Amino acid sequence: MNILQRYEAMDYGAAPEARNEADAWLAGGDFSKALFIGGQWRAAASGKTFATEDPATGKQLAKISDAGDADIDAAVAAARKALPKWLAMSGYARARVLYAIGRAMQRHQRLFAVLESLDNGKPIRESRDIDVPLAIRHFIHHAGWAQTLDREFPGHKAAGVVGQIIPWNFPLLMLAWKIAPALAAGCTVVLKPAEFTPLTAILFAEICEKAGVPKGVVNIVPGGPDAGAAIVNHPDVDKIAFTGSSEVGKIIRKATAGSGKKLSLELGGKSAFVVFEDADLDSAVEGLVDGIWFNQGQVCCAGSRLLVQEGVADALFAKIRTRMGQLRLGSPLDKNTDIGPLVAAVQRDRVSGLVEQGARQGAVCWQPDNALPSSGYFYPPTLATGVSPANILAQEEVFGPVLAAMTFRNTEEAVELANNTRYGLAASVWSETINLALHVAPQLKAGVVWINGTNMFDAACGFGGYRESGFGREGGREGLLEYLALKTAPAGAVLKPSAQPEIRIGDGEAPLIDRTPKLFIGGKQVRPDGNYSFAVADRRGKLAGEVGLGNRKDIRDAVSAARAASKSWGEATAYNRSQVLYYLAENLSGRADEFATRISQLTGASAKAARAEVDASVERLFEHAGMADKFEGRVHQPPARAVTLALHEPVGVVGVVAPDEAPLLALISLVAPALAMGNTVVAVPSARYPLLATDLYQVIEYSDLPAGAINIVTGRSAELSAVLAKHDDVDGLWVIADSDTCKQAEAESVGNLKRVFTGNGRSVDWNSGPWSPEALLRKAVEVKNVWVPYGD
Repeated sequence: MNILQRYEAMDYGAAPEARNEADAWLAGGDFSKALFIGGQWRAAASGKTFATEDPATGKQLAKISDAGDADIDAAVAAARKALPKWLAMSGYARARVLYAIGRAMQRHQRLFAVLESLDNGKPIRESRDIDVPLAIRHFIHHAGWAQTLDREFPGHKAAGVVGQIIPWNFPLLMLAWKIAPALAAGCTVVLKPAEFTPLTAILFAEICEKAGVPKGVVNIVPGGPDAGAAIVNHPDVDKIAFTGSSEVGKIIRKATAGSGKKLSLELGGKSAFVVFEDADLDSAVEGLVDGIWFNQGQVCCAGSRLLVQEGVADALFAKIRTRMGQLRLGSPLDKNTDIGPLVAAVQRDRVSGLVEQGARQGAVCWQPDNALPSSGYFYPPTLATGVSPANILAQEEVFGPVLAAMTFRNTEEAVELANNTRYGLAASVWSETINLALHVAPQLKAGVVWINGTNMFDAACGFGGYRESGFGREGGREGLLEYLALKTAPAGAVLKPSAQPEIRIGDGEAPLIDRTPKLFIGGKQVRPDGNYSFAVADRRGKLAGEVGLGNRKDIRDAVSAARAASKSWGEATAYNRSQVLYYLAENLSGRADEFATRISQLTGASAKAARAEVDASVERLFEHAGMADKFEGRVHQPPARAVTLALHEPVGVVGVVAPDEAPLLALISLVAPALAMGNTVVAVPSARYPLLATDLYQVIEYSDLPAGAINIVTGRSAELSAVLAKHDDVDGLWVIADSDTCKQAEAESVGNLKRVFTGNGRSVDWNSGPWSPEALLRKAVEVKNVWVPYGD
């Protein structure tokens, strides 16, 4: 037999990773006391435990304390008690603690890796070479942020006590993504690991003991859904950070509505893997291996939708089938294993059921003839072709090793198919033409886009999604901001519901000719759908005029107009938007006396105060006009041969609900930053003083704003706010109103998980804090991280 024949006949032998250290750790632990609260190990108050098992064999690994309400109360109390001392430490002192955690994890990284593979089922190559090193990287990276916090984030403070809930697919990595920035920001933590995979979180708690983390700063509470609910609903938790399914994320959004808690959600995905005809197909196939079969497809950003250009589809499918036949399924502790078991029987059965349903809907599902292990929760890699865009395999997050393939003819169709999902977490674009790839990337509704690569992550680069993939970011500057709050003056006055004046038609001196202002939709003044109007009182309670009473259909029309305008306005250059806003400011300034008189007539403000409000509104327009081409993204240099472009993109269609206080300034302060960043707006002005908004119609009409860029619907604030919150084509909503209206806006936003910011029922300061110009600019953008590799 010659060398070539030996090479062709060669097969991989078993290469098991030693598990003796992990077995010794399991044997020596008292997991009936696995709750780490206030620096002490304790059993659950109820005495309950739950089992965690090895998904490769189905055998039990340990029985773990099951935290309940009383345990969550104790953990939150411990975190609250530890918060003042942790905050009082210098940034340097906190940095040393974070660094000590990272170094201690490095010394035990092999134990972490083996435990992760035992508990989760992921191949040891992934836990050893990806998960654990990246988790360590997060702690060491955030040590630097802790020391430079005051300089890099002036005017900010720690969010407070943070409740964190993480999933089972990346147990240690998700823990690091959550805890590292929280500690760097000065927060204290109560973290609940997933019920399926608590072991590395328990080991991490031991690391905290060894690394000198002050008692109560980190609390680890393994438990089930009830423990998670207790964290979410706890009144002494200031922020919730959740990674998991979109369904649970919606429950959390609704549960926290009106609570004032800060919230970040990193949820599911149905990521597009777009392959153009000029792509290196062999590289694309290897990218697919990482994109969909990494961690058995149990990845929220898995490239589970393959979109391939028609001309190369057959060739690519053939290469994929060949490569799938070479994937090795087996023990996750074997270094040669490519695909391990799914995490549990229930997950395997769910994946199997979705594949069967997809086949009934017309997909052709192919699986290689790879032998499955006789035990464990294994599922074979699956390629589904002939998938229609409506097929369940194209729409639902399978969370398993299942690739759904579709074809496209041109770039426009590729973008349309890629965006045909309610999710928006990640995407991959494969093309040897970098101009094409960089042309497509900004058009994809996804928080992360990888070019000629996939599943690239780093602590310096933000990660998170659009749409029902959640809001907020993990990693980078934007990830750290999730654990910070702006320092503000004492809370503003409590806002009362905006009441319509009790005026009968005929009171006051109404004109003989009806000049009732209409609504402003799509660049035109239009009658309200119901043809109703309502009276507006002046400062003496007399009739000042009437305005249109908008309803649900009017909001729907306004949103449609805003959506139609979003492409032209959002894709206009920042310089062009700047000029338009300057022109708007100039035209408002030319009518300053008129608006000041109207403010005095309606609100009773003195002439001086009214003129000051107009001048402040003009100044606010000038400020945002000036920032339109200056509030820009960043370029990150992760420790890889790639650069990451953190692009600022418009949120989309933004609804704003303005208060009665400073009615002109409030409306301008909300609308201007949204427009400056390329969003289109549906505005509900002050319900008590809407004539100030209707007076703006003419200013808008001769200021070169495209039709539909701004739409104004007058009416009852609470009613119209709820309609905007429920509308699934509204991407963001800013509400300054009474507490009930604010709570309703948050609760009703769960349909598409739009970004909602409210004043929590209080008046706001338009010059500082969370409603200052800079803070509003940040609310007006999504940060998209585009990874661009370079080199050979």
